[in-house]
Amino acid sequence: MWRALLILALGPALLPLAAQWLTVRARGIPRLANGEPNLLAPAPKTADGKPDLSGTWKLDQDRLGVPKVSNFQTFVGALADRAPFQPAASAIQRAARENNYKDSVEARCIPWAAPMAGGPAPWKILQMPELIAILYEDFNHFRQVFLDGRALPKDPTPAWLGYSIGHWEQDMLVIESSGFNGKIDLPGGAPSTEALRITERYRRRDFGHLERKITIDDPTLYTRPWTYSIDAILTPDDELIENVCIEGERDHVHLVGK
Repeated sequence: MWRALLILALGPALLPLAAQWLTVRARGIPRLANGEPNLLAPAPKTADGKPDLSGTWKLDQDRLGVPKVSNFQTFVGALADRAPFQPAASAIQRAARENNYKDSVEARCIPWAAPMAGGPAPWKILQMPELIAILYEDFNHFRQVFLDGRALPKDPTPAWLGYSIGHWEQDMLVIESSGFNGKIDLPGGAPSTEALRITERYRRRDFGHLERKITIDDPTLYTRPWTYSIDAILTPDDELIENVCIEGERDHVHLVGK
């Protein structure tokens, strides 16, 4: 939330930070006659014929159904409204919203849950045959998705972003994650426990658009698994910048909740 409020307050002053190499254009990008990236070109393939998800991505805000970055919390709050909460979980989420998300993970420099990691900030996918790495600008954290056939660990050390494995179903990447520490926020302040399992489905519709469907399953908090969509758009000529949350964190002491 603090990042969204900061972006809203500073507005255009932050825009140059989105690209650090302003004169460098990424290679291998299909372009229109005016030099702009052609985001509707066909999706690329890897050498083994799999869809190549590599690139720098950000939320496709035109598909969120809410105004731009400043209302990201509005978007995730609307997601939480659809969650099939058990009564105790519903009370936790309602309290978070009524308290203006004062103690949210972002306010405390703690990562989001895996598929929400990065919030409105960009992230980068690096795809290899047996491993996908996802680098997040927010808080400089990362995930590893193993595609080598291994199973999820049975008794892992609990982690903020969990442990992830993936497989392909035709042109769709399916990522399964578990081993979370139960301290992360789900959309709109929805809670989690160590029983949480997340399934993500990624499909690169064309060169510039990534469809993502997320299924949350935590039987200790929800009456059934629930699914939402949160698509992404390619930012082909941008690079991630360093963002260490605690270095500039000045918001939390001023967040007043109710």
